[in-house]
Amino acid sequence: MVAISLRKASVEFAIYNSRGRSLRSDLLRRVGGQVKGGHRDSVVVQALRDIDLDLVPGDRLALIGHNGAGKSTLLRVLAGAYEPTSGDAFIDGTVASLIDMSMGMDYELTGRDNIVLRGVFLGMTFAEARAAVPDIADFAELGAYLDLPMRTYSSGMSLRLAFGISTAVRPDIILLDEMISVGDAGFATKAQERIKALISNARILVLASHSADLLRQYCNRGIMLQAGEIVADGPLEDVLSTYSG
Repeated sequence: MVAISLRKASVEFAIYNSRGRSLRSDLLRRVGGQVKGGHRDSVVVQALRDIDLDLVPGDRLALIGHNGAGKSTLLRVLAGAYEPTSGDAFIDGTVASLIDMSMGMDYELTGRDNIVLRGVFLGMTFAEARAAVPDIADFAELGAYLDLPMRTYSSGMSLRLAFGISTAVRPDIILLDEMISVGDAGFATKAQERIKALISNARILVLASHSADLLRQYCNRGIMLQAGEIVADGPLEDVLSTYSG
């Protein structure tokens, strides 16, 4: 069964050589960390604290909170990019994360090779990844550049390719940090349609955004994060009211 279950999941980052009381104080103020171990040259930032979360098919979860509240860190835990420092995270189902879309790509390889490389990274078999090449190449609109190293691409070309690969899978769970705008107006429209199709077919959606209208369009439940902790969880409108109140 497709499901997400977090139990007392916490994430800490150690920051070394953060010399000076003013710098440490600024770090703590910005991200809610705390000094541990009594070492004057290190700060431990606790990005998530004792997160309990259960998601099942049909859940469309909005992550709400100010910058630095822990939304992106939580998305990366759900994507498997971060392991909890303490506690547990159980993810059952295929996941498409549109957060770090270039993860697993090699800029010395051609676009074609990277389609296979990242496709396998996302859970495809080699045969599936190779079969997906024509569709992704057509979507990314790279033309002859497909057989050149990615280091020769512009940032926009690299992003179109990464987006095309990341949205070629048909996942059970989709993770989004804001809605993505890729390329010029024409391509951006095509990209949005591709995302909407993915969302409609996904079993679980987790979307972080500062746009209440966007969250209302796609989500039915919300959690509000503050200093790495869940401070509100429930129907979307209730959580939005808490956030704006």
